[in-house]
Order: sequence, then C-alpha cells, then structure tokens
Amino acid sequence: MLPGMPDGAVHHRTALQIVADVAAGRSSARAAVDAALERAAKVQTDTNAFTHLLTERARTAADALDARLHAERAAGRPAPPLAGVPFVAKANLCVEGVPTSAASNILADFHPPYDATVIARLEAAGAVLIAMGNMDEFGMGSSSEHSAHGPVRHPLDPDRVAGGSSGGPAVAVTTGVVPIALGTDTGGSVRQPAAFCGVLGFKPTYGTLSRHGVIAYASSLDQVGVLARDAGDVAAVLDALVGRDRYDATTLELPGGYRVGLEAPGGAGLDRLRVGVIGELVGEGNHPAVQDATEETIRRLRELGAEVSEVEVPDARAGVACYYLIASAEASSNLARYDGMITGVRVGEEIDGQEAVMTASRGAGFGTEVRRRVLMGTFALSAGHVDAWYGRALQVRRKVSNQLSDAFASHDLLLSPTVPTPAFRQGERTNDPLAMYLGDVDTCLANLAGIGAISVPAGRDQAGLPVGVQFLAPALHDGRLLRVAQALAGLDGRRGHAAGAG
Repeated sequence: MLPGMPDGAVHHRTALQIVADVAAGRSSARAAVDAALERAAKVQTDTNAFTHLLTERARTAADALDARLHAERAAGRPAPPLAGVPFVAKANLCVEGVPTSAASNILADFHPPYDATVIARLEAAGAVLIAMGNMDEFGMGSSSEHSAHGPVRHPLDPDRVAGGSSGGPAVAVTTGVVPIALGTDTGGSVRQPAAFCGVLGFKPTYGTLSRHGVIAYASSLDQVGVLARDAGDVAAVLDALVGRDRYDATTLELPGGYRVGLEAPGGAGLDRLRVGVIGELVGEGNHPAVQDATEETIRRLRELGAEVSEVEVPDARAGVACYYLIASAEASSNLARYDGMITGVRVGEEIDGQEAVMTASRGAGFGTEVRRRVLMGTFALSAGHVDAWYGRALQVRRKVSNQLSDAFASHDLLLSPTVPTPAFRQGERTNDPLAMYLGDVDTCLANLAGIGAISVPAGRDQAGLPVGVQFLAPALHDGRLLRVAQALAGLDGRRGHAAGAG
C-alpha cells in the first residue's frame, strides 16, 4: 500500500474479492460502484485522473446487474466472472454514447456509436465502467501532460507526473478507486505509468486482445493492456477479453479453451524458471533507485528458486529510435482522417476552401506533441526518405525481434528496468522531447517484437516514489509474467507477515 493512499478495505479489495461478495449476495454491484464513484470524485480533485465520470450510466448498469444476479441465484446459476467489479477505461477506448476524445480537442464532440470489443466483453463479464481515464493525446506521450483535459498529477506528489500515456487509469488503480483499469500500450503506455505509480501494468501478446474500437495511434504497435494491484485480477480480466474478433483481423486464432492462467514453466513456484537480465539495459543510464531495485529483484528471484543470468540483446538501445520512427509514420497515416471535413471538429466554413479548413482544423485540434509526431512521420514516409528512414527502422525492428527470440531460446523470461527513472516533475521534459522519448528505451522492445510484458513494483527512491522492473515473455506465454508477479508479491506478503509477527 502506498503512503498517503486510503487504508480502508473498501478501497483495496481485489476484483476477485468483490466478485465473491457480490456473487454470494453479501454485497451488491451498486454498493461497489457507489464506493468507486465516491472515491473517484475525491481523487479527481487532486489528480485530474478522469476525463468524465459516468455516474448515472454506472449506477443504471449496476442496478440492472443486481437484478440479474438475484434471478441467477434464485435459479441456481453462477454469477458472471467479474460480477460487480468497477473499472476505468482509457479515453481512447470507444464507449457507445460516451464522450471518447482520446484527450484531443479534435475529438471533443465525438460520441462513439458502438463499444470497443474489450469494453463490450468486460461488461458482458459483469464489470461496470465508472469513468474514462485521462491520458496523453492519442496516446502520444510518457507523462499524461499532453491532454486537452489538463495534465494528470501523481497521487503521491502533485508536482510529479503520473506517467503516460495511460496515466489516468494508473492513478485510478493506485488510489483504490477501482481494482482494474484498461489502458493501451504502444511503446510502454501501460507499463510506464504503472511503474511510476506502483501497480502492475500488463501488455499481452499482440493479437490476443481486439483493437476494434481503439482510437488508433500506431496500428502495428498498439495493444490494449491491464492495470491492477493483483496478478490474479489481471488473469481474470484477460480471460474475459482474449479471443478472435471478426472486427479485428489482427486478432489471433487461439487454441480452444485458451486461458492466460498463471503458467509455471519447469515446476511449481519459480523453481528452475530461467530469467535473463538484459545487460544493455541495466547499469549506466539508470537512476540509482532503479538500479538498486533491479538488483534487489534479481536477489529475490534467486531466493524464490529462479535461475538468473545475464543475456545479450545487442541492439536493445537502438529500439527506441526505431520505435519512434515507426510509430510516428503510422500515426501520420492514422490521423490523416481527422481533417475537419468528415471526422474531427471543424474550424472555418466551406466558403474558406477545403485546404484552409483542413489546415485550420488540424492546427487547432491537435496539440503540440501530436503535431510534432505527425510531422516526423510524414517526413519519414516522404518520397526520397522512406527507404532511408522508415524502411531502415523496419529492418532494425526485425533485428531486435530476432535477438529477443534468440535470448528466449535459453531463458523463460527476460528482465530489465521498466523506466530508467522514477516519476519526474511536471513540465521537466515538455520542452525536451528527446529526454521524454528516451524514457521508453526499456518498454518499447515488447511492442516492436509483439510479445507480452509486465511492470512489477520493485521499490522506491529516497523520496518514496515507486519504481518498477519489467519482465518480457515469448509470444503467448503471458501466464509466466503473471506467475512471477504473483510470486514476488507473495514473497513481500510473507515478509510483511513475519515482520508483523516479530
């Protein structure tokens, strides 16, 4: 539990604990939702974590769920797997009739006519959406400062950033508003704020979750992810969401009955689990607290029976430049649709001419960081440059992906810091884009390779700010990530219990 956070059991129950109480009739979905909404209103004042609180929608859904559960219990039928669990969704996940702006002025009036598949599936499993989480505009940022709704503030220190781009959902979980939240992760946008805020941030294998209804940033890199405090909750959410979607051709045909679970290769616990520490990403360039946390995590893994050794990924540090070229190029294409003519808020009148309206609409609707990335991407794709920049970046992507595959030939998981530093101060990097971009040096590798990754809380700096470590797994072995997160949390729990007993 974080200093300064509420210590009541209501605010820190896991999703599965809520389900157990609601399914047994000891509590109700409405009670869980009301508690979450009350907490959200308080947290919003200090952190600006939400773009919209969906009070009436959430209460209506909770009441309908309670009526359904009453009938199911009377008939002896089981409750849905996430019955009564309140959750927050990042504001780039479409929700029918709900303002879904992706934190951009150009989508200020957008009310989607349909639900994103992940929203529909989570609600079908009994979860109740209570708010839209604030974020960096279109997911382009690592601090949640680039938002038309204003910056998200860190729950422990309002002068610090909460991380991005899924900063609002991370704060919602950290502060106990909800036990689970959905974000998107294009180069680390779930894992980085999770590390800054001290919670779990999980990006599954590309294609396991549908992107239908996700407002696109970079389509070959975007993936829906989960923020939570408990590995079992992450597994339950993923099991409700995974699977082929006819609306998203990139979703995978998974084996029948596929479940994420808590996979334990090599035996029970972490015995014989082979973990490779990516040598190029530890040591120089990391804040002392991050380096200390990484070394302590290695020691704890060995205590739990894992075999830990160093592994080489020679081009790991080239990944961040490769990532930003590819992401910016794809963003320039995806965001071309927001032109004020059919899609996006319009600035100007038809009499002004199409070119003038499009220029004015995009200039006024897009924030500084989005404009910067669209321009970079347009340049990378322009005639005479596409082979030198975008084409070369694709080659580096394949090279990095192959090097990770080689590392997995002798290791079950790979380990690195999640972010090189703890949360930095508001405004510290807004005028230094390069420093901001370099914060993704660790996390972008999983997106480039399309593999699963998780950020796990690993310690604090001298100011008490959380830091995290990251684990990466081979494609479709996401359960290993949850197993190691659960084992590390269990070790902390045993130590805490022993300390209390002493």
